[in-house]
Amino acid sequence: MHHLSPAMKACIDDCLACYATCLGTAMNHCLEAGGEHVAPPHFRLMMACAEICRTSAHFMLINTPHHAHTCRECAEICAECADDCARIGGMEDCVRACRACAESCRKMAA
Repeated sequence: MHHLSPAMKACIDDCLACYATCLGTAMNHCLEAGGEHVAPPHFRLMMACAEICRTSAHFMLINTPHHAHTCRECAEICAECADDCARIGGMEDCVRACRACAESCRKMAA
């Protein structure tokens, strides 16, 4: 990854961390907790967040200029996911990962 800037490397790391955290939280914590944790709008948002994070990391890794578009969308979805996870509660790791990724992706999309 020597051709990538330090900022892009950091954003890739934030995206991959958020992907792993959202997917892991949804598939383990949320499925086991039930209730609001598995309400379709919340669960779909977590899946969308995990996927856009993975896609954004992929776009940066392949060094396509289209990463600006995916990062813009990633920032928006991560912010929404962080708010929803905070609203439901018990998902602090997810909230932190989403907020960090959103901030990183906002900078990368600019």
